[in-house]
Amino acid sequence: MGFTDLISEAGLTLLDSWVKSRSYIVGYGPSQADVKVFQATSTAPAAEKYPSAYRWYKHIATFEAEFSSLPGDPTKAATAYGPEVSELPISTKAPNAEPEAAAEEDEDIDLFGSDDEEEDAEAVRIREERLAEYRKKKEGKTKPAAKSIVTLDVKPWDDETDMKALEESVRGIEKDGLVWGASQLIAVGFGIKKLQINLVVEDEKVSLDELQDEIAEFEDFVQSSDIAAMQKL
Repeated sequence: MGFTDLISEAGLTLLDSWVKSRSYIVGYGPSQADVKVFQATSTAPAAEKYPSAYRWYKHIATFEAEFSSLPGDPTKAATAYGPEVSELPISTKAPNAEPEAAAEEDEDIDLFGSDDEEEDAEAVRIREERLAEYRKKKEGKTKPAAKSIVTLDVKPWDDETDMKALEESVRGIEKDGLVWGASQLIAVGFGIKKLQINLVVEDEKVSLDELQDEIAEFEDFVQSSDIAAMQKL
C-alpha cells in the first residue's frame, strides 16, 4: 500500500496517523524514507488538522541540506513506505455520513407556545415563563477554558550539554494553567540532540512568549526554543 497520496485530506490523515507514534517514517533516525515522503508532501500539513504530520514535516525540514547524504535507498518512491493494507484504519461510517448528534443538554422546551393564531393571556404567560427559564439556564452554564496543546523544541548549545539537567530545568517551571507532558530527545546532527516536550496551556493564563523567555534564562543549557506544533483543544 504505502503512501500513494500525500496531498488529499485522506492521504494527510494517513500520514498524521503514521507519525503520531513515530519520529521518522522508518527506524530511529532521518533517512531517504523521510526525504521521499517529505518531497511528496510538497508543503507543510495544517497544524490544526494534522498536528503529528506537521511536527514530523517541520522536523525533517531541518535536515533538508543533508537530504542527499541521509542513509537509505534514494531510488525508492514514497509509495514504498507507510502502512500495509492490514494496518489501515477501518471506518464503520459511510463516507458522507453526518456526525452523530450530540446528546441533548436541555430539556425540550416549547419556546413558541401555541400554534393558534389567537393566543389567550394564559398561553402568553406560560410562553414568557418558559423563555425566562431557558435564558436563565443558558446564562448559568460556565464556558470551558480555552486550552492549547503545544510541542516545544528546546535546543542545547552542543553535544556536551547535560540534557537531563536541561529537561529538569524546563519542567521546573510551574504556572497556573500549565501542564507538562511527554518528552523525547531527537538527534539533530553532529551528536547533538534536542529536547522535544509536549505541554498543555490555558490560553488566558499562560503566554508562550513569556514561557520561552523563562526557558532562555537557563543559559547554561539552552541555546534556543521553538514551537514545533500547536493545536487548540
